[in-house]
Amino acid sequence: MPAAVPTDEIYERYLAKAIAEINDLGDELRRAGDELRVPVVGSGHPLGDIFLLKFSPQPAEIQEGVAFFGRTGQAILKSLQRLRVDPLAVYGTNCLKFGTEDPADASAWLTRELHIVQPKLVVVMGEQVAAFVNDLHFPLAEQLPVESTGTIQRFTPTIEALVTTAVDESLDGQAEKTQFWNAFKALGPWWAEQPPY
Repeated sequence: MPAAVPTDEIYERYLAKAIAEINDLGDELRRAGDELRVPVVGSGHPLGDIFLLKFSPQPAEIQEGVAFFGRTGQAILKSLQRLRVDPLAVYGTNCLKFGTEDPADASAWLTRELHIVQPKLVVVMGEQVAAFVNDLHFPLAEQLPVESTGTIQRFTPTIEALVTTAVDESLDGQAEKTQFWNAFKALGPWWAEQPPY
């Protein structure tokens, strides 16, 4: 009878597979672009427990080619620290990778990303993102009601969802910041209940 494979080794194999698949997706996105259309790829841990999702890349993200780069990323990082959520357990991306592509192409890329990362929680940032996710027809997914911001809810049998307001639109107004924070802060208690690795 063969010896059991240690849990750490199994995780390392899954991680290597996820890194390779994320890199393949990034390569495919770069081939779909050109000098004027540079893709914005996801950033963070390729097996992150938390999958942050906004609708489209902002100018700083487009310039760097990385999701959650710039003001939005800094605001999210501060919020994660305030909630005592490990930023190394987070992966962030946009529904649209170029900001201008056909939503059908973007849906296929996002579905692949979700399958690769296999998060425990998807943070759906805004009504437009919730509508986009609901149109994915992700296997065994339930429709996300937009009006339930700030509530952890079932998305699939293995993934929960937290709907917030759109983070990019919340950066300049105090009322918008408060509205985003009031929904996003549900992440803290959820994270505290997660078993340690």
